[in-house]
Amino acid sequence: MAKDYRQLHDPNAEYTMRELSAETMGATAERGGGRDVEITDVQTTMVDGNFPWTLVRIYTDAGVVGTGEAYWGAGVPELIDRMAPFVIGENPLDIDRLYEHLIQKMSGEGSVEGVTVTAIAGIEVALHDLAGKITELPAYQLLGGKYRDEVRVYCDCHTEDEADPEACADEAERVVDDLGYDALKFDLDVPSGHEKDRANRHLRPGEIRHKAEIVEKVTERVKDKADVAFDCHWTFSPNSAKRLAAEIEEFDVWWLEDPVPPENLDVQEEVTKSTLTPITVGENRYRVTEERRLIENQAVDIVAPDLPKVGGMRETQKIADVANQYYIPVAMHNVSSPIGTMASAHVGAAIPNSLAVEYHSYELGWWSDLVEEDVIEDGSITVPESPGLGLTLDLDAVEEHMVEGETLFDEA
Repeated sequence: MAKDYRQLHDPNAEYTMRELSAETMGATAERGGGRDVEITDVQTTMVDGNFPWTLVRIYTDAGVVGTGEAYWGAGVPELIDRMAPFVIGENPLDIDRLYEHLIQKMSGEGSVEGVTVTAIAGIEVALHDLAGKITELPAYQLLGGKYRDEVRVYCDCHTEDEADPEACADEAERVVDDLGYDALKFDLDVPSGHEKDRANRHLRPGEIRHKAEIVEKVTERVKDKADVAFDCHWTFSPNSAKRLAAEIEEFDVWWLEDPVPPENLDVQEEVTKSTLTPITVGENRYRVTEERRLIENQAVDIVAPDLPKVGGMRETQKIADVANQYYIPVAMHNVSSPIGTMASAHVGAAIPNSLAVEYHSYELGWWSDLVEEDVIEDGSITVPESPGLGLTLDLDAVEEHMVEGETLFDEA
């Protein structure tokens, strides 16, 4: 018998003094103009892409449906199902209140950080799509308007032998010349052949030289045709990270991403302030409350929140607002389907300090098949003027690529 996550018992959710439902808050006045809409259901379907993407759909009594996406991971669909009763019957236009309502309701189940925030983010993105459709406005307009028509995309690149500097340089040249991107990223946490102990986070001199050679070959090959960033996936010790960052200062590095583990802010600050190489961090911190500490301590040169993970569209905008007070640009980490990618693009249009949005699926031939519209063209995303996120989900393509055993959500 399948578990019914909507009926799980949680005393914190059932009794909280900060109950933010419309009924408790007395926010029940008629609105008119087609804005008296109620949520009737929330459903998810997981797609087996290069990550297992969790797509979210919110249904209403007006027949309008909003589509969103949560960051991938086990347990996220169950958490979204758990939260469905907290938003059913609510007006989807009250995005801020519903977001805070879910944060409060799920406080006993981990809404400070982690997958609970990620699950809430999926609902929040779907609410923006839905609210845009109800008001007949693009999502960026709901965020205050736009600074730009197009949002730059950086392509996360891979090769069959990504430890070979020449192979990385060849792929960089191909992605720039053949695919039209002028912004790239490569991994540096790749085997060099000099490793002795993978657990201690220490880089031996040969490993430093190998990683610096990848940086040199790639940046020299593309020169001014593209900006190139390099990702370390929170792998190295502080000393090793500082030595690596110093070694690549002479090259045209856009940024060095996540060189040390994310938990210790003091270590992160020390590494960032030790080098002229720009340091980017942010995908492993949640909500503006955590990202704020990175920014205010100036422990980051470029902040990189992942929108479907960090808390959603408005939470990402809040992070950008704080970063803007310190003149720090925002480069959104993104491993999403077209849904989460377009949500990031709408935020990128609406904030002044947007640098770029990541694209992680250039090797997946059917990524763009999931929606009817074109998303990325010539290394950028043109932000749609149609309502909501401006995308139409192709349910046949979703069904074709669902995770085994998954169920397709209902049509609109």
